[in-house]
Amino acid sequence: MSNLREAMNKLCRGLSEEEQHPPIPFEEYVKLLVNDPIRQIRNVFQAFYDMIHFYIGEGEDEYPDDPESIHYVDYDCYKLFVEELDHPFFADRLFANRLVNLVEALRVGAQQNKIYVFEGPHGSGKSTFLNNLLLKFENYVNSEEGTRYETVWRFKRKGLGPMFDNGKDNLLEKLQQALGRPDENVEQMAEASSLPAFSDEYIEVPCPSHDNPILMIPKHYRRQFFDDVFENDEFKWKLFTEKEYEWVFHDTPCTICSSLYDSMLMKFKNPLRVLGRLYARPYRFNRRVGEGVSVFSPGDKPIRHNVITNPLLQRGINGLFNDSNQVKYVYSRYAKTNNGVYALMDIKGHNTERMIELHNIISEGVHKVDDIEESVNSLLFALMNPEDKKNIGEFQSFSDRIEYIKIPYVLDLKTEIQIYRNIFGKHIDASFLPWVMHNFARVIIASRLNKKSEAMLEWIEDPKKYSMYCDENLHLLKMEIYTGYIPNWLSEEDRKRLNAKRRRRIIDESEKEGGSGFSGRDSIKIFHEFYSTYAKSDRLITMSMVCKFFEKHIKDKSDPVPKGFLDSVVKMYNYKILHEVKEALYYYNEEQIARDIQNYIFAVNFELGAKETCKFTGDNLEITEEFLSGIESRLLGEKADRPTFRKDTQKTYTTVTLTQEMMQDGKDLAETKLFEALHDKYVYNLKEKVLDPFLKNENFRRAIKDYKSEAFKTYDKKIRNDVTFLLDNLCTKSRYNQQGAQEVCIYVIDNKLAEKF
Repeated sequence: MSNLREAMNKLCRGLSEEEQHPPIPFEEYVKLLVNDPIRQIRNVFQAFYDMIHFYIGEGEDEYPDDPESIHYVDYDCYKLFVEELDHPFFADRLFANRLVNLVEALRVGAQQNKIYVFEGPHGSGKSTFLNNLLLKFENYVNSEEGTRYETVWRFKRKGLGPMFDNGKDNLLEKLQQALGRPDENVEQMAEASSLPAFSDEYIEVPCPSHDNPILMIPKHYRRQFFDDVFENDEFKWKLFTEKEYEWVFHDTPCTICSSLYDSMLMKFKNPLRVLGRLYARPYRFNRRVGEGVSVFSPGDKPIRHNVITNPLLQRGINGLFNDSNQVKYVYSRYAKTNNGVYALMDIKGHNTERMIELHNIISEGVHKVDDIEESVNSLLFALMNPEDKKNIGEFQSFSDRIEYIKIPYVLDLKTEIQIYRNIFGKHIDASFLPWVMHNFARVIIASRLNKKSEAMLEWIEDPKKYSMYCDENLHLLKMEIYTGYIPNWLSEEDRKRLNAKRRRRIIDESEKEGGSGFSGRDSIKIFHEFYSTYAKSDRLITMSMVCKFFEKHIKDKSDPVPKGFLDSVVKMYNYKILHEVKEALYYYNEEQIARDIQNYIFAVNFELGAKETCKFTGDNLEITEEFLSGIESRLLGEKADRPTFRKDTQKTYTTVTLTQEMMQDGKDLAETKLFEALHDKYVYNLKEKVLDPFLKNENFRRAIKDYKSEAFKTYDKKIRNDVTFLLDNLCTKSRYNQQGAQEVCIYVIDNKLAEKF
């Protein structure tokens, strides 16, 4: 029993210590507004924008200095869609950018008179996405960071006694002056203290439409009032000039609040006494009771009586105004989500009727409730399967009121892998050789892409030149672009041709992809079948197992994987692991590389036959064709347009490197972008030949196989050192374990990959 009492006491203390937010007088709210205007002056669209950026941050652009960047950013959506959620949603990079672009438009005012429809095929995770989004939005607006305030009126039960405020120099007085009332009225009312805390003496009339208290200031006085209370700073300039704050000066309060204000003004003849009854309290979202956010499923039957009243509160209001019937406390269910979210899960069943009912609201921004008009300024969301468009197709006027945001099947490789890890556990990585699980995901994603890409073919007119790394439809290259990565196997010419316009066209094609192929559910089912078949404790899953599985899958079923795609995946895998082995085996001689590059940059500025001393290295150079070609062979390989490369290097040095980076920015040559680019080329081409001497030595393969066995000690010291260096580097740099490193090296040697590439 003592433990039970202690537990109850702790619970009570915890509940008591939870932050409480009782209503505060309007003047106190204005002080909050002045101290933190950005958080206090925001409608639902601005709050939604703040919520998205609160959870996902600014994102990362891997190519920030690229003049051809299209700002296709890598956003981390973990906190928004995965963290502390029962059913995570994994947003790929394409969808994350669509979502951020949407909220950017909402923030700057492109939000009025639209419904945002998230469209996607079955199994794309639409319902999970919207449920998680709304839950995080509810959590955010109910937190201190996301708090917004709504209007509540407070009246004495026994008539409307005068309510005064101390002091003449206060914020309400500035409003009094803006309303044009003489100072003597303020003097007459400055003799009483503020209202006490809420008690049985008072009744509170909440605004059913959740209007911000600043809307209670008559429209034609708001500009003057804000000019008085705000300093001339950056926020004030934004408030008066930027579109996102237009609502502050244009919106009107709900009919109930307007009627209350007008009735009290008629009674008191003084707006300051009216505003003395005006309070502000946090606007709390509660999906379960439909406050702030309401979600309807297709099977939810329509409510018979759309008009909501509160007879008890109405009697109290009538008593306050002598039963004058001046204020009707009547509203609809749309008011409950005003300045909130109204969402429809799939446009079918009863939700088709609800969608059509939204037509007039979307068009006019108002809803009729008996004799009164009710403003609706909500964030309207809906989910839709492509085949359900016919349900609203007859309403042509709807077309310009709906904005579709695609939620296709995942097209981003990294996100597909995240889904496997979430469903089956992160331990699955240990069962695969590096990149093999990624290649499994590539096969799945290939089924979701359109066979032909006009944007890719416009960029790369002859895909066959990349047949050793890529498929004929360029799907593998497109997946890299969707992931935000530009492969290093692209030629210099094609990298230059990937300008912003072409890259944007490629990304835009994703709007028409991901609607067919393996669904999300199919992908999980197929991966489970594959993993349960091949994952064993004594061996790693290899690329040959992936090929064997999908070849059988394609043979047994009508499979959407493009013909020949598996062969191309194997080729790209071979190229990648060969590069890793070369990287692991390569010994850097940085001093010699840096010396060659600096000598070359210096030498291209002189005529052939000249003899000069390099000012960067101090080396005496005889600038001959043989000298330049010797370094160019290590920079470019054997097949290259050397005269053009030489000319471009000299031009870059004189126009950018020397004049801007070195003379203006004070950089050393080794710190410039030109040096860095040439260094990467030099190292890359040296690595291409690093395996040649080892492949001619038969003992090299056997030593790899015998690594860490007794037999390994019988090999000469150089082979032991080379093999140890190779395998250790593969483990530390490329995520292999010892078994995997040995297997991949044997694979490279036995398949003669160095000869093929």
